Amino acid sequence: MPALPLIIDTDTGSDDAVALLLAAASGLGDIRAVTTVAGNVPVAVAARNALISLETAGRTDIPVHLGCGGPMLREASGAQEVHGEDGMGDTGLPDPSTAPQDGHAVEALLSYPRRHPGELTLVTLAPLTNIAAALLLDPELFTRYRHVYCMAGAADLAGNVSPTAEFNVWADPEAARIVTRAASADKVTWIGWDVSRKDAVMTPADQQRLVELGTPMATFTHRINRTVADFARNVTGLAGYDLPDPIAMAVALDPALITEQERAHVQISVADETRGQMVIDRRVSAPAPNLTLVRRVAEAGFKKLLFDTVAAPDPGAPLPGDAAAL
Repeated sequence: MPALPLIIDTDTGSDDAVALLLAAASGLGDIRAVTTVAGNVPVAVAARNALISLETAGRTDIPVHLGCGGPMLREASGAQEVHGEDGMGDTGLPDPSTAPQDGHAVEALLSYPRRHPGELTLVTLAPLTNIAAALLLDPELFTRYRHVYCMAGAADLAGNVSPTAEFNVWADPEAARIVTRAASADKVTWIGWDVSRKDAVMTPADQQRLVELGTPMATFTHRINRTVADFARNVTGLAGYDLPDPIAMAVALDPALITEQERAHVQISVADETRGQMVIDRRVSAPAPNLTLVRRVAEAGFKKLLFDTVAAPDPGAPLPGDAAAL
């Protein structure tokens, strides 16, 4: 099958970086542009990390655009306690050999689908500030994309930044509310932290496998997630660190990995007590569904894609096995 044409919006921390490797080096994605936004780290740091990640995958040709430097109405809230001060596990990575392109991320989000209507898939791995800003300028934006996949929310209301909210939605709930109000279930799919917590946990055995592979991408993946491993052990209590952005990217690249999903009408709370919580109406009398919510993903298929991708001995080299045959 031909590679999927992609636009990726990211606040590049360590799990975003692994998602970029999947899109750039698996053979399943054809990244046309990456847009960055404040979230895990400030927007300029997110752009630097995106460029480093793409260079690790051998793709210095992909343009990266800086976007919004903070939420629509709130103060910026980073996640350096999870991803390290540099967003990449404080591993002292050298600067990338390339620089961000001219042109704001929001303009890129608007212009690419105008030039290629119905062709591009948008994958968001970050607070939805850039996307909401683009929707304010073009309320029909989602109709111009083939599909939109968002790593966003927690459909079981078990949060990672508050008792009920996932970070990307919590960081800019007003933007997330704009997105849900513009969305339709046939166009917009959310993959939440609940999926990552259940189906994308890198156990100690998985982490050891990365070490044993020893390739540039496997070593990169292992090193940049060291502070996430500490967070998982001390805060979320998982049996290893989880990879929310990579599993969302895997779903976009291969929707056959989905084993359970639902369509529902979703709103986003902006109240202080429940900031960023998904309000899901599953009543018979509920309004028409506006989101498709992925609830479970085939863990074995996801990890096969991940390990096959990072096992490539050199960026751009053929993968050991067919990554598309999951």
